[in-house]
Amino acid sequence: MNIGVTVKKSLPNFVTILSLLSGSIATVLAFQDNLIAAACFIFAAAVFDFMDGMVARALKAYSPMGKELDSLSDVISFGMAPAAILFRILLMSLVKRDSSFNYETADALHLVILFSPFLITAFSALRLAKFNIDERQTSSFIGLPTPASAIFIASLALILIGKTDSFLHSVILNLGVLLGIIVVLCALLVAEIPMFSLKIKSLRFADNRLRYFFLLIAVLALIFFNLYAIPFVIIFYVILSIINDIFLSHVK
Repeated sequence: MNIGVTVKKSLPNFVTILSLLSGSIATVLAFQDNLIAAACFIFAAAVFDFMDGMVARALKAYSPMGKELDSLSDVISFGMAPAAILFRILLMSLVKRDSSFNYETADALHLVILFSPFLITAFSALRLAKFNIDERQTSSFIGLPTPASAIFIASLALILIGKTDSFLHSVILNLGVLLGIIVVLCALLVAEIPMFSLKIKSLRFADNRLRYFFLLIAVLALIFFNLYAIPFVIIFYVILSIINDIFLSHVK
């Protein structure tokens, strides 16, 4: 067997494994209440997830196993890890409302609330399973991509820990807001809403106008507002995808 060919075929899967490992570490760190490190490992997982596709395309090393491995990795990195972060944030919210709160002695209602973030894990798995059998999702997505959902949640953790006395801090720790985020993300993950892909297959402006416009706005937002911009960039991505589907995709 040609070792060079074997390495070439295995390299994209190796990058996917790095994403999986990053998500696994993020999950453990989140349960240990190290939300900043957990969020950073989710961002690392997203980078590796983006890179494995680039490597596969560059090396022409596609494989059915790679596709399945990518989805399994995404369930952990973008389904379980962000849910673990939201679990800790919800716990912080409940403790803020009642300083004596302890989930080990909590009643059924509070336990349902506390473990509700893992609905995102379930809906992420549904979204990924749907993606694997949906032939419409070759160049774009139907429903919110799981990395976008995870990055949104990870950014909330960074904002929450970074500025403990800010207005956003109190908003993020609001129980109603947190439950609303869970419901909206679960709905968006499986919604029949076309979302554009950020994968740039050619550098031609005509083929990537929407992507370049989004990236320009995202970069400017990050420059001026730092980490605070991230959740709003994700919201902007969803809104822009909807506008593109309703108005722009039919304009030639």
